[in-house]
Amino acid sequence: MELRSGLTLRSEPPLGSRRPCGPRAGQCGDTDGVDHISGLPDDLLLQVLVRLRCARAAAHTSLLSRRWRGLWRHLPELSFRGIAPGALETALAQVSRTELRLLDIDVPEHHSYSVAGVGSLLRTAARLAPVVLSLVFRGDMVGRDIPVDLSIFHRATSISLNVTNSVSYLRHTLLAPGGELPVLERLSISGCHMGIIDTGVLFRRCPRLRVLELHRFWHLGKGMVRLHSTTIEELVVASDWWIGGIDIVAPALKKCTMDTCMGKDFNVSFLAPVVKDIHWRCRCAFRNVAISEMWRLHELDLWMEESVCGLDLTIEIRDIPLYDVVRDLKQQIAQLPKFSVLRLHLLTWGHVFGAMVLNLLGFCAGIQSLKLVVPRNEVILHLNWLRFQEICTNCISAFDVGMVVVLNVRIFGYCGVFTSVSA
Repeated sequence: MELRSGLTLRSEPPLGSRRPCGPRAGQCGDTDGVDHISGLPDDLLLQVLVRLRCARAAAHTSLLSRRWRGLWRHLPELSFRGIAPGALETALAQVSRTELRLLDIDVPEHHSYSVAGVGSLLRTAARLAPVVLSLVFRGDMVGRDIPVDLSIFHRATSISLNVTNSVSYLRHTLLAPGGELPVLERLSISGCHMGIIDTGVLFRRCPRLRVLELHRFWHLGKGMVRLHSTTIEELVVASDWWIGGIDIVAPALKKCTMDTCMGKDFNVSFLAPVVKDIHWRCRCAFRNVAISEMWRLHELDLWMEESVCGLDLTIEIRDIPLYDVVRDLKQQIAQLPKFSVLRLHLLTWGHVFGAMVLNLLGFCAGIQSLKLVVPRNEVILHLNWLRFQEICTNCISAFDVGMVVVLNVRIFGYCGVFTSVSA
């Protein structure tokens, strides 16, 4: 039977041969005695079932009427949640369609999968050729490294693969030798070991990839997160552990969100000339980035909103260095995009910080707005306000020569406020 939507259903018996089931004699119902819902065309019934957003609930509608029996197997979108692995594969094998718009699978926590089980499930899912694929493995897996090949989903435009347990991590081959995802536009991976992923190969074999999300990944040692792509427009990077650095070359990148942790030799290379939206939180795990002998970087937050770029620095006092190798904060800042807003969050523990702030402002050219946040009841000692004004004026003069610019300085936790320095 060919539906009005153009879809052909192949169940046995054909859906079109089913007769609407009227009410039994003496059964209460509408005054005309007609079961209007069961009398609807098959394609309209499928639209009703799709809106349940659950394959199990769609299958349970067969309890209401024989007219609905087996209709779930013809749905263009299927969502399986909370189903045991064996029952899940059995259900997938019963699906009559050979192409799906959406396949959403969420394996529950109290079930485990072996390496062979993951491979079998992926092959069964690939037979349905989904356009949008979402796989979530909540249960424990036998073995820490689970190989995955996504190239079998050749019709997919969006793939989300997530391992949420704390034991196993996906070892992504991602694409088998020679495998490609020619129409893939969005890829989200969570719970993997980044050392196995060759992003260069990934981008070459996914020529339309525009959105890449990497969550909860491990990349120990000196491993760099290297992303060079001419197609990526949106990037999300969130690591579970410290990494060796970020190397991004993305001429089409418009939105970038990152949450990372610096390794001891952390380096940044960021080239994205058209980016308009940046939110990057970078924690300094080893406290080995310094602005002076005693002051160390705790956290760096780079952001850009509505063409305004700002930098938030959390800096703390360290009487005893944790590591011998100390890196210069000035060099780290020089690798970042230009910013006009600087917000300093200082953990002083009662120490003076005026000289440190002046030193920092000395190499932060282009600052138009400065905010200092210090613990309440702390004191600012040895801060030469004339020198402070001179440094601030030089900062904005270097940024915008020949124009009158107002530098707003706000100090929170201290009674003094210094405002309106004009260049």
